[in-house]
Amino acid sequence: MRIEPMTLALVAGLYFAFLMLIARLTAGRASNSAFFIGNRQSPWPVVAFGMIGASLSGVTFISIPGWVAGSQFSYFQMVLGYIIGYAIVAQVLLPLYYRGGYTTIYTYLKERFGWHAHKTGSAFFILSRVVGCAFRLYLVALVLHTFILAQFGLSFWLTALISIAMIWAYTVKGGIKTIVWSDLLQTSFMIIAAAGALIFVAAHLGVTTWDGIKLMADSQYSQILFFADGWTDSKNFYKQFLSGILIVIVMTGLDQDMMQKNLSCKNLKSSQKNMYSFVLILVAVNFLFLLLGSGLYLYADAFNLALPEKSDLLFPSLALTHFPVELAIVFVLGLLASAYSSADSALTSLTTSFYLDILDKQDEDKPRLRQIIHLGFSLLVFITVVLFYYHMQTNAIDALLKAASYTYGPLLGLFAFGVLSQKTPRGRWIPLIAILAPVLSYLLANYGSAWLGGYQFGYEILLINGGLVYLGLWLISHRKISPNQSTQ
Repeated sequence: MRIEPMTLALVAGLYFAFLMLIARLTAGRASNSAFFIGNRQSPWPVVAFGMIGASLSGVTFISIPGWVAGSQFSYFQMVLGYIIGYAIVAQVLLPLYYRGGYTTIYTYLKERFGWHAHKTGSAFFILSRVVGCAFRLYLVALVLHTFILAQFGLSFWLTALISIAMIWAYTVKGGIKTIVWSDLLQTSFMIIAAAGALIFVAAHLGVTTWDGIKLMADSQYSQILFFADGWTDSKNFYKQFLSGILIVIVMTGLDQDMMQKNLSCKNLKSSQKNMYSFVLILVAVNFLFLLLGSGLYLYADAFNLALPEKSDLLFPSLALTHFPVELAIVFVLGLLASAYSSADSALTSLTTSFYLDILDKQDEDKPRLRQIIHLGFSLLVFITVVLFYYHMQTNAIDALLKAASYTYGPLLGLFAFGVLSQKTPRGRWIPLIAILAPVLSYLLANYGSAWLGGYQFGYEILLINGGLVYLGLWLISHRKISPNQSTQ
C-alpha cells in the first residue's frame, strides 16, 4: 500500500470536520420548513449540481467500474433512457407537485385516493429508501473497512456505525438546508476523483493520455448497444432503454429523497431548469465511470495485477495500492463524498416522510421528535448495512436496481393510476394490492422464463409490477372522481 491507513484516517477526519463546518453555517435553528424543503430558497444551479452526487452515490463511484467486465457498457443503454425519464418527471410530475404545494409528494396520494393510499405510498418509499441507502453506504463502509479501519483492528459493524454516525451528526439540525450546499462540495470531489483516475490510467496505457482514452473506448469492454440476442437477452437495448425511463420515474419522480431537493427550489420553472441541467451532466458522468471501468481492467491486464474477488473493490484496490499518494487521497475524498451525498439526503427524506406522512404532523413543529426519528432511521440503515455485509453476493448496482424493481413498483402503479385514470379505488384494498403485486412479480421473474420460451427478465419487471398495481386498482374502483379532484 502506497499510503498509510493513518494518513487516510486523517483525511477522512478533516473531511468530516469540514462538513460539520458547513452544517454549522447553514443550519442555525432550522425550523421544519428549513429542514424539509430549505424554505424553498435553494438556488437551482446548486441543487442541480448537488443532485449528481446523490444520484450517483457510492454505487456508481465504486460498482459501475467493476461491473464493466461482466456487462460491458450495456448500462449506458439505461442511461439513454434516463433522458426521457427526466423529461417526464420535469413536465408531468413537477407541475403536479408544485400545483399542490406539497412538502412530501405522497400527500398527492392522500388527496387523490385517501388515507390508505397515503400510508401505503409512504411506507413503500420508506422501505425503498432504507434499502437503497443501505446499499450505497454498504459499499463505502466496505472500502473504508478493508483499506483503513480494519488496519486498526476494527470490525465491520463498527466501521458501519462510525460512517452512519458522522452522517447523522451533520444533518440532524439543518436537513435539506445543509444538504443542498454540502452536496455541491461532495459532487465536485466525486467528479474530480473519477476524472483524475481516468487521466492517470489513460496516461499509463497509451503514448499520450488521449491515446489511452481511445484504447479504453475501443476495448473489448466498451460495447454499448445489444440487439443480437433479441428479447431473451437481459441486456437487450429496448429492455434496458425502457428500464432506464421507468427507473428515473420511480427513483427520482416518485421518490421523496430526490424530489425534496427539487421542491426546495423557489418555483416550478427553477425546478425544471434544475432537472434539465442535471440530466445532461448525469449522462456525461455515467459515461465517464464506464470508461474508467474499461481503463481499470486494461490497466490491471497491462501490469499483471491480481483482481479482487469482489468486482466492487476493483477501483478502490487499484487506487489505494497502485496509484500515487496524491491520487489515492483524492480517491478517498471522492469515496466519502459518494457515500455522504446520498446517505445524508436519504436520512433527511426518510425523516420527512415519517414525520409528515406516517405521523401526520404537518401542522406541528417538534424539533425533538424530528431528531428522534432521524436517529431511528440512522440505526435502521446501520443494521441493514451490516446484514448486507454478511449476505450480499452480487454486484451492488445490479442488486440495487433489482430491489428497486420490486419496492418501487407499487408507487409507479399508484401514481400512474392517479394521473391517468378518472376512477377512485376502494381504499381499504390498496395495501393488499401493493403487497401482492411485488410478490407476483418476483415469482414471474424467477420462475416465468420456462413458461415464456426462455425469456430473461431484467429491470423491466418494474413495469410489470406497476402494471399489476394499476390493474388491481382498476378492478377495485367504483366511481369516477369529480373534475376538480382530477386536477389535484
